[in-house]
Amino acid sequence: MVEVEASPPDLNDKASSPHHTMIMVPTEGEFAMGKRKDQGISEPEGSRKKKKKQVATPRPACSWVHFSRDFIKEYSATHPESSGLKAATKAASDAWKLMGPEEKAKYTTRAREVWDKYLSSAPARAPKPRRQTKLVTRCSPGRLLNVLQRLTPDQKEAVKSMGFGNILGLRCRTLRRSLCLWLLERFNTVRRSLEICGERIPLTPRDVELVMGLPASGKDVVNSGSDELILQLRKRYNATNRGISVRLLEERLAAPEAGEDFKRSFVLYVMGTLLCPTARLDVSPSFLHFLTNMDVLHQYNWGKFLLDRLVREISRFRQGKQRAVGGCLLFLQVVCMDRGLGMGSLGYKAQTDSMPLRAVEPMQEVSHAQDMEDQEYEDTFTEQEHAHTDSIEGNVVCAEIEVVAGSGPVPCGNIKYGCTEIVDYSKKRDHEEACPYAPCPCPLQNCKFVDSSKQLSSHFSSKHWDSGRHFQYDCPLPISLSKKETFLVLQAEKDGILFLLSKGTQSIGHTIVITCIGPRSSKECYLYDVVSEKGSSSLRLKSSAHSFPGRFQGLPPVDFLLVPFAHLDSSGQLDLEICIWSPTEPGSE
Repeated sequence: MVEVEASPPDLNDKASSPHHTMIMVPTEGEFAMGKRKDQGISEPEGSRKKKKKQVATPRPACSWVHFSRDFIKEYSATHPESSGLKAATKAASDAWKLMGPEEKAKYTTRAREVWDKYLSSAPARAPKPRRQTKLVTRCSPGRLLNVLQRLTPDQKEAVKSMGFGNILGLRCRTLRRSLCLWLLERFNTVRRSLEICGERIPLTPRDVELVMGLPASGKDVVNSGSDELILQLRKRYNATNRGISVRLLEERLAAPEAGEDFKRSFVLYVMGTLLCPTARLDVSPSFLHFLTNMDVLHQYNWGKFLLDRLVREISRFRQGKQRAVGGCLLFLQVVCMDRGLGMGSLGYKAQTDSMPLRAVEPMQEVSHAQDMEDQEYEDTFTEQEHAHTDSIEGNVVCAEIEVVAGSGPVPCGNIKYGCTEIVDYSKKRDHEEACPYAPCPCPLQNCKFVDSSKQLSSHFSSKHWDSGRHFQYDCPLPISLSKKETFLVLQAEKDGILFLLSKGTQSIGHTIVITCIGPRSSKECYLYDVVSEKGSSSLRLKSSAHSFPGRFQGLPPVDFLLVPFAHLDSSGQLDLEICIWSPTEPGSE
């Protein structure tokens, strides 16, 4: 606790005290203690619990905390009439919001220096993988189909005017949950592709357009913004922190009117039950942000939005953040069954690309127990909510939708990352592998950002400036990796290019290699030196940093430095000195 002596009050003021006021400003460690007291958490009298020994290094403060400490001290000294810490913190928050980047630079630099020291000593935590044996999902096509069957002709015309007309052709009631779980294990969220039987099937918004009938062009769907913009809509739909009730939306859709309120309720219901369901039972209130103006609803890129949400929900599920799988699993299932890939062992027929999806049916070899399992886990809503849903055995059948294999000139699959090339369909895959706009995922484990290498550099600078090390070309840089650290992101101060220093473990020591995060087709050539010294002996590697779009597993695909375990200190820490040289043309020194 820091004591701050306030200025003496005015003696002419009868309400003021003639004594000096001492205001206690809490330190960083007392913020958490005060939070526990506000929540009513206290230890019973007479109990003396031993405090757990804090092993890990405390997480350092951010730039806002550094600013608020200085501000609260000054504010408390100049405003003795204030009501205490709450008023001072509110004033600090208002002042911070009005500050520009240049004014914040002082505190940002201070926080960055503390972070650099923290990252050099604190090991990164690896997320625990979740093992799932049965699929739990909120994707419920059968529930949506019951609502579609009750729509009036005027309501159907209203649905078509929004660009959702193909949803009316849905002929699906159940999901093959064992198949969907099998597909989830083979879905690559970084590449956005299904990897089945050695074949990679990239998925794009165009595939969503072909399968689900939703437009894959137009402006991006934005489902975030100020809460004040949707305050009235939240009240109208009784939205809580948990979401919007599915029951409430069904009651609204049962009315015969087909105006703007019906359109908004219909889109919310479709999003929450089929296209973009979350892990919760209710519909996400964030969808209200793109439903403020119903006249522009048909101008959105729904294909991209559906695919982005599917990748996000699968990533969160794999990280163990949620038990249920969100996103449109029906899209994954239909794409796989339509292309007939890897389905031999599951008992499904393969089909040609020109065959309508309504013709896909399960073969007789599928066991009755399998059908019972799929029917048993048809939906994860409550039994009362299931009472009105008929259970029909059978496979997913989407009517009125036909997928035909592409041919002729097609745009590059990296169009959303900035590529404008038009190539022949037969050469599309070869072009994408050499495309300079090939997607590069963020190297940090908990971040799912994917974009071109240029955009990745900007993303890392703004979002993860405290999660790597900055360096200058042609200058030695000392690096220390703890026993549990497996990689370190390096960013050049001159041009923002990202490099990855990777540490692998083999039977006799660690492998060290530096790669440049970028497309394989990059023509930039970066030479680097890595030196590991112990006493009078030293190990050195001089090589070139090959371009690689992200992190790799196993042995490095390029030259590496092998540091034996005997070369490390007693704690297992690896001390290195690296130097990355300015870029040169390939083949030049």
